Amino acid sequence: MHNTAALLIELGTLILALGLIGRLAERVGLSPIPLYLLAGLAFGHGGLLPLDASEDFVAVGADIGVILLLLLLGLEYSASELVTSLRTQYPSGAVDFVLNATPGAAAALLLGWGPVAAVALAGVTWISSSGVIAKVLTDLSRLGNRETPAVLGILVIEDLSMAVYLPLLTALLAGVGLAGGSVALVIALGTVGIVLYVALRHGRLISRAVSSDNPEMLLLVVLGLTVLVAGVAQQLQVSAAVGAFLVGIALSGDVAEGARTLLAPLRDLFAAVFFVFFGLSTDPAGIPPVLLPALLLAVVTAFTKILTGWYAARRAGIGTRGRLRAGGALVARGEFSIVIAGLAVATEPRIGPIATAYVLILVLLGPLAARWTEPLVSRMRWRGRGKGAGRAAGAREQGPPSLHREAFGLTAHVAPEQRRGA
Repeated sequence: MHNTAALLIELGTLILALGLIGRLAERVGLSPIPLYLLAGLAFGHGGLLPLDASEDFVAVGADIGVILLLLLLGLEYSASELVTSLRTQYPSGAVDFVLNATPGAAAALLLGWGPVAAVALAGVTWISSSGVIAKVLTDLSRLGNRETPAVLGILVIEDLSMAVYLPLLTALLAGVGLAGGSVALVIALGTVGIVLYVALRHGRLISRAVSSDNPEMLLLVVLGLTVLVAGVAQQLQVSAAVGAFLVGIALSGDVAEGARTLLAPLRDLFAAVFFVFFGLSTDPAGIPPVLLPALLLAVVTAFTKILTGWYAARRAGIGTRGRLRAGGALVARGEFSIVIAGLAVATEPRIGPIATAYVLILVLLGPLAARWTEPLVSRMRWRGRGKGAGRAAGAREQGPPSLHREAFGLTAHVAPEQRRGA
């Protein structure tokens, strides 16, 4: 009875604190992820107020949080959308991988952490935060911009890549070696291919079998199926998260829409628990020694993400300003970086502190980069050209204002719908 009372008190305090933290983040216009991580650091071992009675419950809740994050992510996409993105966006996806995974892998090797840690840290620096980016694009009213499909295409490629990357990482962390990792990769590729084929050919039948007009029944069936598939995937060392993601892809239409509506509050709750749990498993004393490497890594990979967005938007025929907006929008890291670090931290504990510091930096910097990358670069270009142009440029400045502003990508004279695609 005493243990139950302590468990309820700790859980109630934790959930209430998360609710207050979420409200604070919403009020100041930030993602709550960094605040959840800080709460985990405060409640963890070595923190201000360690949790003892509820630690096991929070660990299970964290696993459910990862499953729900990936399920809801899969529900956002149809199989046809994923196939179309693969066909049209794979060059941008390849550039994204090379530019952003390489710094993480290099940092791990320079720190002497070995090849497995290099694969894990490469994933941490590679994947942008779909949740943070979607919110930022909504807040900035950019969902209708011409560069936004290029941004979303990169995110889709990254999300689908997780279905291959996570099983490979899981196999390497289990110590199965190169041969076992190759087998896991083949299994993952085969599984993804089969699921995409079945979803394309028979998605309606699957959705019809799961569908129910009763929200309670729909919730139970979808959640039960997802947890079951995730457990089987984990048993086969394919990764529970990938199993949940594939279930989301297999469902479509009204079933997917209804499941999203019903499961979104559960996802938000358990995702918050997951971020807190990652903070709980990280010793705050380990963060200061890696703060400088994390900051350097954040600066480098913020720049490489801007280059990635620039390249993707350029392939889509977007102008200079749109390319800069696309690059700035991709800077934020968040949930996937923590998922990857959470998998690796049991084998390589040193990844936890640097991943925490890295995500804290970029989840705060991301919205700022999305908002200010294009205006700052445009202003720098304006000043640079103004200084180097001399009197001849000064004479040209007396010409038609619209043409002069167009020369610097500031097409103020075009129609609003054209301006959004600049």
